Amino acid sequence: MSVLVGLIVMLGMFVIVPAGLGLIDGPRPRGLLALRRAWPLLALPGAVALWLPRSPAAAALAAVYALATLALAICAPVRLAALLRPPSIGGAPPGALRPLAPSEVAVFTALVTPSVAGLALVAERAGHELLGFDLGILALTVPHFHFAGFAAALVAGLVCRTSDGPATRFAALSVPLGTLLVLAGYFVDDWAELAGAVVLTAGMWAVALTTWRDLRTGAPDRVTRGLLAVSAVVLVATMLLALSWALGEATGLPHPDLTWMAATHGLGNALGFALCSLLAWRRLRATAPSKETAPWPV
Repeated sequence: MSVLVGLIVMLGMFVIVPAGLGLIDGPRPRGLLALRRAWPLLALPGAVALWLPRSPAAAALAAVYALATLALAICAPVRLAALLRPPSIGGAPPGALRPLAPSEVAVFTALVTPSVAGLALVAERAGHELLGFDLGILALTVPHFHFAGFAAALVAGLVCRTSDGPATRFAALSVPLGTLLVLAGYFVDDWAELAGAVVLTAGMWAVALTTWRDLRTGAPDRVTRGLLAVSAVVLVATMLLALSWALGEATGLPHPDLTWMAATHGLGNALGFALCSLLAWRRLRATAPSKETAPWPV
């Protein structure tokens, strides 16, 4: 695993995931709260594994982090069940379920996708070509599902919750769908992966548009506006790179190689989009902690 990819993964482990978990309100299983508090400690063995040679010892350390991501994934259906359960008052008929908001589809995806990264990390550190994928692809799968999985879905849900409308509902649904299609494309062919990239890009551009047009202009201070502006602009550029790579892989047209993609698309998504977005959302929540601006209803 290259130094750059390792540093990006560490950013996802120690900053993006715990910061994102802190923005999830609403039904929070006790396990989710415990994971949020313990996450830096659980991530530490995985981070150490990044810098060791591929070996059983590195795989064992990575497995500690993978177990944490699997525990996080288990929290997703528990939260979903609480959200779908009808209120005890109001005379809801037996067996009735609440409708699931698009923003909750996004947060469900955010809770589940780090487990893909965790499993890929164990296989890559063990030197095992899991499901036939070479070690280079497995190494890049780890940051992809921290940022294009967890961070992208979470931010899409935050945007949808705060600025509800057709575009943001589309984003909250298409980002999870695009992430799933990209994952499926790994097992099918490059054309299926291209289809996933198109859907994911459309959803992320909807996030960028709403962030720039609505959230940035309504932000309470210059720093928050700047963070939102950077995240929106960078997102447009990084997803254009993702499209060009997927199109090139499917058609054979010239396109950036994986090293260049890690240095541009990967680094841009990590710093320009994910980090700036979550910092901005933390500031928004701190300055306006009301029902209208809380990410999910309490």
